[in-house]
Amino acid sequence: MIGLLYFVLAVLVSPFKSKMRLEAENAALRHQLIILRRRLPGRIQFANSDRWFFVRLYRWFPSILQVLTIIRPETLVRWHRAGFRRYWRWKSRSLGGRPPIAVGLRALIRQMSVENPLWGAPRLHSELLKLGFEVAQSSVAKYMVRRRAPSHQGWRIFLRNHAPDIAAMDLFVVPTVGFDLLYAFVIVRLDRRNLVWVNVTRNPTAEWVARQITEAFPWDEAPGYMIRDRDCIYGTIVTRRLRAMGIRDKPTAPASPWQNGFAERLIGSIRRECLDHIIVFGETHLRQILRSYARYYNDIRTHRSLDKDAPVSRPVHRTGSIKSLPILGGLHHHYARV
Repeated sequence: MIGLLYFVLAVLVSPFKSKMRLEAENAALRHQLIILRRRLPGRIQFANSDRWFFVRLYRWFPSILQVLTIIRPETLVRWHRAGFRRYWRWKSRSLGGRPPIAVGLRALIRQMSVENPLWGAPRLHSELLKLGFEVAQSSVAKYMVRRRAPSHQGWRIFLRNHAPDIAAMDLFVVPTVGFDLLYAFVIVRLDRRNLVWVNVTRNPTAEWVARQITEAFPWDEAPGYMIRDRDCIYGTIVTRRLRAMGIRDKPTAPASPWQNGFAERLIGSIRRECLDHIIVFGETHLRQILRSYARYYNDIRTHRSLDKDAPVSRPVHRTGSIKSLPILGGLHHHYARV
């Protein structure tokens, strides 16, 4: 009786429905019959094409929910939402990332990493920039050779506000193969980190230090300020020489090596990158090593604080074959295009 009542109501309402809406409902009814005629054992199985058909029909004519009998209306809505999510996941997919790194460049990064075990990703990246390769530092770190070496904390530079006319000097001790002690003296300018002067002696005196300062700076190129520690070697002779050259003496506070951070950082680099890997035979040998390292430090070695440039600015070469030139017997290498 209730079914007959629904049929009568449908007949009465049908003239007021649009033709397209009636066609959609008829298509939904026909497709349900097709699915039921498959007669597969168990529950009714829906193929993806069936789901796609009902979802598309539902998007155009939501009224087909009234004629669905083999599935619940909420099931069709769930299919529609799942399809919407998959569509936008496909539309928002990544269309590509960074361009791939060339095989030759990967091999060059590994070669430089193997030949220079003391270099990290920033140093390798700066060398590649000087060779004309446009590559990210993260890519360099990715293709470097992995080592199981403990990480070392870098030196902090506490003196930030400096002027181009400031220099710093310091002494450090180097043992020889015979356990004798040699004293190396360095002077560095703070603006471009130039290693201005380096020399070696067995018996440092105030007269010797004063003579080194005179030889390091011509009278018209002397800095305005000189930072030093309070070692007793810097006696009256040294302070008078500085005053005569127009240099203002700036000793650090007692037991405060961080106030002479640039010189301490330079000495640390000399030890880590050179002296810690070489056995010194004597004064002449040490002087040759330090002067060779000074040339490498000023002309070739890149600095992060100088925007990955050398103290003596290096031009960028983009053409020519790459040559690897050993420095300090192969402890470091210089890469250049020829």
